[in-house]
Amino acid sequence: MTITEESIEVGVNKWFYRQLSPEKTNDNPPVLFLHGLPSMGFTWCEIMPLLAEKGFQAIAPDWLGHGFSSKPDPRDFPYTPDAYIQALEALITALEWEKFSLVVQGFLGSVGINYALRNPDKIERLIILNAPLSTNAKLPWKMSQWGIPFVGDMLTQDPLLVDRTLEGGSGFVISDQNLDVYRRPFLQSSSAGRSLVATIKNLKLSSSMAELESGLPKFGVQTQIIWGMADPWLVASDAETLASSNPRIELVKLNEAKHYPQEHFPQEVGELIVNFLRRQTL
Repeated sequence: MTITEESIEVGVNKWFYRQLSPEKTNDNPPVLFLHGLPSMGFTWCEIMPLLAEKGFQAIAPDWLGHGFSSKPDPRDFPYTPDAYIQALEALITALEWEKFSLVVQGFLGSVGINYALRNPDKIERLIILNAPLSTNAKLPWKMSQWGIPFVGDMLTQDPLLVDRTLEGGSGFVISDQNLDVYRRPFLQSSSAGRSLVATIKNLKLSSSMAELESGLPKFGVQTQIIWGMADPWLVASDAETLASSNPRIELVKLNEAKHYPQEHFPQEVGELIVNFLRRQTL
């Protein structure tokens, strides 16, 4: 099985995504993977084959403004959580999906949780990897400085910020081959850096987290949290508190993983996701 690279026009914007489908058609709902900052859908490429082998279609888009998707001018796309949620709703409509399972990770990936809370009828299962979950969560300084006037404009034009952030958050070296993919949008156009600045400036983390903090304890969809316990930016206690608040939420701890578990523990993470989806859908 080979991951294909696709794109779809949704309104005036193009979504780029990677896709892998099972060899045989089945009734399993598709699985949508959403990345965090400053990543792209490529971060899920080692996990997607594990799902396809078990009969799940997997799609990993690049958020608008990131990766190889369109990078609209902030005058046309405000880069707020609500704007991202509306864009995601439009993408789901364009894909003609009635119901799907959602996997999210990190800052910006957390916007997918807001989408799920507002559209529970669309979500078969929700899986969360190291994403902000409470009003206590703060952007790490490494990311916050991207929103500082002039400073952020300079920092985000340096493609090496991807290396420093992904390796700093994961705690492990990422191969040059993979880093070449992550850097490419920043090398192709200055719009990648400008979109990243706009995202940081308009993330509205406190209001988004207030919605998650109040909504997830009452969320009626089966949810799995896979948490890298050595995350330098987000505390595990938020995930533990959330899991204890709702019997439909289970927490799995990865003791050695940090902020990006999918980057260095794809086999373990993939197996956890597959087992969770199959256990609940058999």
